Amino acid sequence: MNFKIVFLFLISCTLTFAQKGTVTGTLTDKDMNNEPLPFANAFLKGTPSGTTTDENGVYEFSAEPGNYILSLSFLGYETIEVSIVVKANETITVNKALTAGGGFMLSDVVVETTTSKERESALLIDQKISVDIKQSIGAQEMSRKGISDVSSAVTKTTGITKQEGSGNIFVRGLGDRYNSSTMNGLPIPSNNPEKKNINLDIFSTDILEYVSIDKVYNSKLYGDFAGGNIDIISKDFSGKQYIKLDVESKINSNAISENNFTLQNGPSGSGFTTYAIPNNPLTEYNYNSLGLDKKSPIASSFGISGGKSFQVGEVSRLNFFATASFSNQYSAIADGSAKGGVNEAGVINKDFEEFVSLGYTTNTTLMGNLGYKINSSNKINFNSVYVNSSSQTKEEYSGLIVDIANDGNGLIRRSTYVKNNLFINQLIGEHKFNERTKLNWAAALNKVQGDMPDRTQNIFRKETNGYVLSNISAPDNHRYFQYLEENETVGNASLEYKFDKKEFIYKGKFTFGYNGRYKTRDFEATQFNFKSNTGFTNTIVDPDNLDAFYNQENLSNGYFSIATFRGNSQVSNALAPQTYDGELLIHGAFLNTEYKFEKLTALVGLRGEYIFQSVKWNTQLEPSGGKDELEKIAFLPSLTMKYELNEKQNLRLGFSKTYTLPQFKERALFVYEEVTEVKVGNPDLYASDDYNFDLKWELFPKNEEVVSVTGFGKYILNPMNEVTISSSTNDISFINTGDFGYVAGAEVELRKLLFEVEGTNSQKLSGGLNASYLYSNQELNTLKVIKETDYNVVFTNEEGKFTGASDLLLNADVTFITEWNEKESNFSSTIAYAYFSDRVYAIGTNGRGDLVDKAFGSLDFVAKSKLTKNLGVNFIARNLLDPTINRVQENSSGDINVLTYKKGLNFNLSISYQF
Repeated sequence: MNFKIVFLFLISCTLTFAQKGTVTGTLTDKDMNNEPLPFANAFLKGTPSGTTTDENGVYEFSAEPGNYILSLSFLGYETIEVSIVVKANETITVNKALTAGGGFMLSDVVVETTTSKERESALLIDQKISVDIKQSIGAQEMSRKGISDVSSAVTKTTGITKQEGSGNIFVRGLGDRYNSSTMNGLPIPSNNPEKKNINLDIFSTDILEYVSIDKVYNSKLYGDFAGGNIDIISKDFSGKQYIKLDVESKINSNAISENNFTLQNGPSGSGFTTYAIPNNPLTEYNYNSLGLDKKSPIASSFGISGGKSFQVGEVSRLNFFATASFSNQYSAIADGSAKGGVNEAGVINKDFEEFVSLGYTTNTTLMGNLGYKINSSNKINFNSVYVNSSSQTKEEYSGLIVDIANDGNGLIRRSTYVKNNLFINQLIGEHKFNERTKLNWAAALNKVQGDMPDRTQNIFRKETNGYVLSNISAPDNHRYFQYLEENETVGNASLEYKFDKKEFIYKGKFTFGYNGRYKTRDFEATQFNFKSNTGFTNTIVDPDNLDAFYNQENLSNGYFSIATFRGNSQVSNALAPQTYDGELLIHGAFLNTEYKFEKLTALVGLRGEYIFQSVKWNTQLEPSGGKDELEKIAFLPSLTMKYELNEKQNLRLGFSKTYTLPQFKERALFVYEEVTEVKVGNPDLYASDDYNFDLKWELFPKNEEVVSVTGFGKYILNPMNEVTISSSTNDISFINTGDFGYVAGAEVELRKLLFEVEGTNSQKLSGGLNASYLYSNQELNTLKVIKETDYNVVFTNEEGKFTGASDLLLNADVTFITEWNEKESNFSSTIAYAYFSDRVYAIGTNGRGDLVDKAFGSLDFVAKSKLTKNLGVNFIARNLLDPTINRVQENSSGDINVLTYKKGLNFNLSISYQF
């Protein structure tokens, strides 16, 4: 750079500035005890003169002498206008406190700003002015509804449900494989070998500012998209420094009522325990105890969070935010029953009249955010998130087991301990070269370790004088060790260029960008089968004291033997685990062109992607090993348009082409066994192509209010589903079930301020409703499956719904808020109801009907109180209706209930204190 030219330029600017006047001041948030309001707008109407406030709410800019209207505004806040006179070489100071409310017009913004999106009002205005069709839920709304994790948060938005007993999220009836999850726009890996997306339950709301749900595709996103993308936006601190402490106590009505709440010995209450396969596992008994440990099922949580800003030099600022939390939870299933292996005639292979599941989960979350604002044009953020989650369950099934306990005298006990580690590191940069050009870039290194160390299963038959261990099949009694590690490197970069400036506003914008990701997965599993030897098959055992039978002395004396699927200790490779390794490489480039006509704004995008996926395996189905590769080049156009009917109404349209990629485990020849079902991969599975359409009308009557109606449709070529294949154990696999399928539906959203009383003791009553109606249908083509795969499938029906698709989804809530003591104290209460109708769990084959999760509704109550400026007390009651949850198999002869249970009520009491 020529520093002489720069020096002369600075001297010129200084001389010019000397002929002008200065406008300065401080803007504060009246609703937040007059805390500084960063990134608010301050400008002179009708001129290009203006700026945004810094982290301390301070603004300052120069202007030519004259009479002006000074406009002070912030998204979601009332705009204040002040008449001022600017004089040469003089400074005029205007300090104001802004309050939430009032109208907002896009034309009010002259300078781009970064705004806090924890408030519902700010998110609604962002939704209003954005060209993209999206929906968000912020920290404020989550707090009001008593939401503690991201999974629960997204289900409070239109058209999204969660499958009971799992972390599966369904967007517009489309399940895990059709959706994607990101943090700050960067992909995050899954902690479950069966799933594409990470279990959103593990993300505490303490770490986020808001969650954005994109149900309409745009070219900035990866093309593996059909249902939606869930983007977790982490907190970025600004404002006054603080430290906040939280303590909570929790109980589940079923768990607290359980007289003998026991779990397997071994895992600690912290959730950090891990196990390796013991030494000499085939010839020596060095395994953990099978004994049970009695628990007091009262859960708790605690957390600490805080933030601080540091001034660096004259124009730079360093912001730091950190949070640490630990929580646990006890759960129990009541009134449970289950059935497995039900055929088309209703003959049942496993009929458990009693099903009991006791559980304990933990979550430890650490997060740090470091934001360095170099100057008004350059900013860098570093985010680091560590999550350790664990779950421990003991499941017991009592009843009929064909060939083992034909008189209904069987018992299956399975104890499972799962430990997951997630480590996310992100570096994000934003650089404004001038008013036209901006560079955004981001990079991330992610790592997941998902372990299932020492899952145990034992099957018993009750005789007259006690229980004996089943000896029908070697895997009846086993210990299972599973380890997964996934590493991912991600990079994003985009360059924005604005053009066609009219009256201080640019009409158009080009965005050119690149996305790249490289992911590897290493998975291995070893199952040790414990089979009683001849002469000891009828030994009486105590299910609660199995260490008396399984021990080194009895192993040495030949009571039982230990082997893997490869064989016993006499086989040289008996300890070689089952493995599969996955590799995914995606390179993507896109060009978006956005242009604003009078009332119409159009965003046209084109994205190209190269996709390479490789899976290698060595499993019991193919001990010699196998490999499969998938390669695809995709060209993905998209179009989004917004037409402003008036200042309060928009009409939006979206169209796009995307694809759906099968996951590693869906294509690996690996068998995973549950008590009532078995899943196996399909190497012949291939990608689907998706065509998406949306039309939306929205009305923003006033601040905090919205009314919207959306119609949408999706056409999917070669859709993928979970299907029961013809096998001796009725295995479930992943199949391209037909040539096409389609989804059509409508969504309605309403947020309304029912009444408001302002004054010293203010009161407000508001309500929200969102509903979604969905129709789905797909071809089920038996000949296609037989031709394209090695599996034999005969579909019961020639067409059917998509798995996970509910016809009707409903969320409703009513909130009352009152404030007093100059708004330092407040109380709010919310009643929230959620409902989903019947949805298909798995498609029926060979005369068997579909497995269907039956409809149910849930009701929650949340009460929150801020007693003083620093002290808060909250009470939450969840699942107040405690509905019976049912899954049925819809055979032609009538429905057969294959699973039923109740989850119980959950009560939480928490106290927080902020310094």
